[in-house]
Amino acid sequence: MKTFEKYTIHGLELNNRIVMPPMCMYSSDGTGTVKEFHKMHYGARALGGAGLIIQEATAVEPRGRISDRDLGLWSDDHIQGMADLVKIVKSYGARSGIQLAHAGRKSESESDIPVAPSPIAFSQDYRTPRELSIEEVKEVVGSFKAAARRALLAGYDLLEIHAAHGYLIHEFLSPITNKRDDMYGGTLENRTRLLKEVLKEVKEVWPDHKPLIIRVSATDYLPGGIDGDEIVRIVDQVKDMVHMVHVSTGAIAPAQMNLYPGYQVQYADRIRNECKIPTIAVGLIKDFDQVEEILQNGRADLVALGRELLRNPNWVMNNMHSQGIESRYPDQYFRAYR
Repeated sequence: MKTFEKYTIHGLELNNRIVMPPMCMYSSDGTGTVKEFHKMHYGARALGGAGLIIQEATAVEPRGRISDRDLGLWSDDHIQGMADLVKIVKSYGARSGIQLAHAGRKSESESDIPVAPSPIAFSQDYRTPRELSIEEVKEVVGSFKAAARRALLAGYDLLEIHAAHGYLIHEFLSPITNKRDDMYGGTLENRTRLLKEVLKEVKEVWPDHKPLIIRVSATDYLPGGIDGDEIVRIVDQVKDMVHMVHVSTGAIAPAQMNLYPGYQVQYADRIRNECKIPTIAVGLIKDFDQVEEILQNGRADLVALGRELLRNPNWVMNNMHSQGIESRYPDQYFRAYR
């Protein structure tokens, strides 16, 4: 059963192929620091058997928060709390990753006016962002680099750069939100420039032996936006700089989406097999048989369970038990063997 096989990504061995993807918890405060909730929340999923836990979108600067209750890594003051969280996750057998993010025009933080590649609001319910100058874009790149350095000091095993879900890097990638006529707009090469610069600068402080991955939205579900063909071209632009692609879809702007279990797997499959790079599949997946089918058919290398791991922190343990595999249960839970 591939679901419970060990898997190695760029030297990092996972106990199985189940990933807890980043999901915003909105449980910090204005300081952006780790709270007791985060330790309990992530620790429970590690104890429950997830092979890799990728911490929720963590802001690289205050105005880059999705909300004022997001975690942050824009200050050295954040490092100790993150280190404590990493220690808990690792102590229960999981590997610990973190997603670095900038919300761009979708920031609802009151700390500053949102910023974006172009001054276009996400919807009438959002503020109109301020367009970043070239100098300010460089400063954002520096913020990602500084946050990556802090993530290393906190002890994370894996780093994910958030280039999906309508947040800042995705806003630069998509023609829907990027109307610039300078070096960051227009052509595909220009629109991918911010992502490439972030990856280049992050790699200066993030060690070569630790995995660096990206999360992308493989389609915008809107005319004139990113689609399945263009995301392949985008990934081809950066695949030599990363070790895996975490494949999601949508959220650049309000759009009609047909949701069903595994609705995004087709994009993870295509990127994996056309770009020749490992992928993580995600999208309303919850059943063991579906996970196994994705892995056995080579449609993705890892499978992320978001909502399902919120409902069932012990998904891995429970499904190992149902398949007759008892060795993963912690010693304290020996009664559950029967």
